[in-house]
Amino acid sequence: MIIAVDGPAASGKGTIARALAAHFGLPHMDTGLLYRAVALNLWRWGGDPASEFEALRACDNISLDPHDEELRSEPVSMIASSISAYPGVRSALLQRQREFAEQEGGAVLDGRDIGTVIAPEAEVKLFVTASPEVRAERRTKELAARGMTAHFEDVLADIRARDERDSGREAAPLRRAEDAMLLDTSAMDAEAATAAAILLAEERLRAG
Repeated sequence: MIIAVDGPAASGKGTIARALAAHFGLPHMDTGLLYRAVALNLWRWGGDPASEFEALRACDNISLDPHDEELRSEPVSMIASSISAYPGVRSALLQRQREFAEQEGGAVLDGRDIGTVIAPEAEVKLFVTASPEVRAERRTKELAARGMTAHFEDVLADIRARDERDSGREAAPLRRAEDAMLLDTSAMDAEAATAAAILLAEERLRAG
């Protein structure tokens, strides 16, 4: 069984995907971390995010340590958002994601093109969203919890810019798959959102 969870930044899709993985006993991949790992590679050796060639080079021999705090730093986040628009980078990471999705027993993956590109055959597809203002508020609190200074208006502007880049890129743009169930978490806390997601997934599975 493959569960695809897509959505824009700070929509809650990662929290939901982890909860679904725990509920159904499946391995989980945050595909955004792959792009962040490439971005971190690029950042550490002083590469140019404006160069697709250099971004593609940074895809070689990436090591993914989910506990590396730098993966979630703002500079790496901004680079990842930029280089994820490059077709070459997306192509380089495509097979790794598909192999994870197609492993025996299945998996849960979250990202922006799981249900449309990586695993269009997924039995369960969720598109998780929330208003830009709610997402910016969540991200601001998240950054503050890490001891980072963040201003709501700046974060909101960044969220909107990312949405535009993700939805407007030519390679695997962010969009809801035709058969994906919509989950708007704007008025939900994490507990309510995960409960709603599990209920939707179970209903889809029962329906076959």
